Amino acid sequence: MLTNLLPTLTATPLLAIGLTLAAYLVGSAVFIRLGKPSWLPAILIAALLLAAILALLGLPYATYQQGATWLTVLLGPATVALGMPLYQQLPHIHELWRPLAACLPIAAALAACYALGIAWLLGASPDILASIAAKSVTAPIAIGITEQLGGNVALLMGSLLVTGVLTIPFVSLAARLLRINDERIIGFALGLNGHAIGTVRAFDISPTAGAFASLGMSLTGIFTALLLPLAWRLVGIGAG
Repeated sequence: MLTNLLPTLTATPLLAIGLTLAAYLVGSAVFIRLGKPSWLPAILIAALLLAAILALLGLPYATYQQGATWLTVLLGPATVALGMPLYQQLPHIHELWRPLAACLPIAAALAACYALGIAWLLGASPDILASIAAKSVTAPIAIGITEQLGGNVALLMGSLLVTGVLTIPFVSLAARLLRINDERIIGFALGLNGHAIGTVRAFDISPTAGAFASLGMSLTGIFTALLLPLAWRLVGIGAG
């Protein structure tokens, strides 16, 4: 019966949007119920739940993605809205602009290069390399970069999720090992490496950490969008 209804339900984006919002609400509730563990963010719970629902319904991902495009459009304005906490923290940002400017190119380049290096050593195809190259960039920018490189957006979204989820415990562990207590540095590292997921975690720490995470996420996106396609063409990956 449900199989017969699917074509009708998927004729509009309402099913995809409804499933996405329901999965996130349930994921958020479970996340709070578990005590907000850093290793299991709400978005990961929601993604796993949504994947299970799509599998049970037999709904192809391409069909779901087509309906969920309306939600993807909102990612741009949501990212721009992060400019408000940046404005509020301008005095603190001005204090650290030199070290931040020095570490950004190195960290952003490493964020792309280490993943590409590992994938290349494992024999990944050019299509896969193009799909994971922008895995540390916020989704609205990463999607555009991946399409320009000729990668697969679905694979990119998976790599974005994995990167964001793993960034949180790794940054926390590194901060403890290096005895870093400055919320500005921790927030910047979360945003630079973990894009929106890391930024959400940074706002849980403090508004200051969230603002610096927004800064790291934004600057990484700009830096990667400007230089990654150029470097891709110069290296000639996928030229054959």
